[in-house]
Amino acid sequence: MIDTSAGLFTVGVFQDAAWAEKGIQALKAQNFPAEALSLIAKDSPEVAALAERTFAGAVPTLDVRGLGSVRARGPLVDALQGSDQQLTRQGLAATARRVGFQTHDGRIFETLTSRGGVLVAISSEARASDALAILHSYGGGNAAIGAWHGRV
Repeated sequence: MIDTSAGLFTVGVFQDAAWAEKGIQALKAQNFPAEALSLIAKDSPEVAALAERTFAGAVPTLDVRGLGSVRARGPLVDALQGSDQQLTRQGLAATARRVGFQTHDGRIFETLTSRGGVLVAISSEARASDALAILHSYGGGNAAIGAWHGRV
């Protein structure tokens, strides 16, 4: 069962921090608020700098099963992690269903992120299609909208 109270997210995975920054800036330029943004990426100096610019401050690292040490922040991270620490214990692929993505979508997100991709998500049900178009336009691979079960 999908827990839609966890939030509705549009997710895309960019090939690296430079491409992710272009996508994030495009989202912000279209008035998507910074507090609706989420980021998950393997820790590196480039990712740490991107996360700091995006969230106006240091972003903690998490040790996520299947990914290792990642920079992670935002409402998607909170929803996947939950109070039971599932993201760190089970990994991205196993927890994607918490926010309405199919397991195979979670595996794709996890695989691309493990290869150095930067997962960017936006929480905005009302503008999900706008966010999807922006993510696609700026190189967000496998961009998808989650938690749409029973809505179409």
